[in-house]
Amino acid sequence: MSTKAGLRPWFSATKCMRRSQLSALQHRRNVFTSSDQPFPLQSPDDWQLLQDRRTRFKMLVDLFGTHGSNVTRDNAFQPHHQLHRPLAPSEATLSALIAAGAHFGHAKSLLNPNFMPYAYGVRAGITIIDLDSTLPLLRRAANLTRAVVARDGTVVFVGTRPDLRAVVRKAAERIGPQAFHVGERWLPGTLTNKLQLFGSDVARNQNVTPDLVIFLNPLANIHAIRECAIQHIPTIGIVDSNVDPRVVMYAIPANDESPRAAELIAGVLSIAGREGRALRDREEQSKKQRQSRYMRGQERGTTRYDRD
Repeated sequence: MSTKAGLRPWFSATKCMRRSQLSALQHRRNVFTSSDQPFPLQSPDDWQLLQDRRTRFKMLVDLFGTHGSNVTRDNAFQPHHQLHRPLAPSEATLSALIAAGAHFGHAKSLLNPNFMPYAYGVRAGITIIDLDSTLPLLRRAANLTRAVVARDGTVVFVGTRPDLRAVVRKAAERIGPQAFHVGERWLPGTLTNKLQLFGSDVARNQNVTPDLVIFLNPLANIHAIRECAIQHIPTIGIVDSNVDPRVVMYAIPANDESPRAAELIAGVLSIAGREGRALRDREEQSKKQRQSRYMRGQERGTTRYDRD
């Protein structure tokens, strides 16, 4: 009833228009059409018609504007946003994980028995991952990444599939000089045979051991996970339904074959690392300010002592 009541003024305004004005302007160009040569209003009737059209258009916008959607390109889901504009850890939601396809596991016959606590059920022979468990574990991994970077630690993103190379590169670039990435192949002995791989000077004078390693496809890099375990390096990994979650220290149950899921998880962790770097920069700035105030206080005390 409210919609009909709102349309009555519009219908009445349409009926009140004189037919003579419409017939006289049938052969004229519309005043809203764009052209190189401007079309001036030739008579008062043209101006009246323009005002009537503007009034009707405004009434329609006011009437139907409340019933439309407020979804735009900026606030709607776009596939490329996860790679170039990832979500912050506080903004990660279940809907974002579902849109990325993180809930799809492998076939039921490939289910690892140790993955049962993270399995929601089976649908059409496919294991469905419980995202209610994925989201808190993702935020826990983000808190770890933020803490490591805030304490001047180094992070390495590992994704050795061709579709993961851009993901790990973007994630490392987003954090800054404290992050690195491996997109081609993890060389055996990178952590356990550093002297032979990097040389004695580099291995002794530079820190080549990372403080945290994030695996986007851990099953294909099990030898790298073994090296991290030998060196007591914490690891974060996307664990699918066919993988034992105990292979990494901080498991994130999700679809490890979905590029969108990898982009989402790597983006969230990289944003957390960037937040940790910002915390570290603020702490260093406040430390410098305290030191400068201390030095000024020492100079003032020395000057007073010399005067006395």
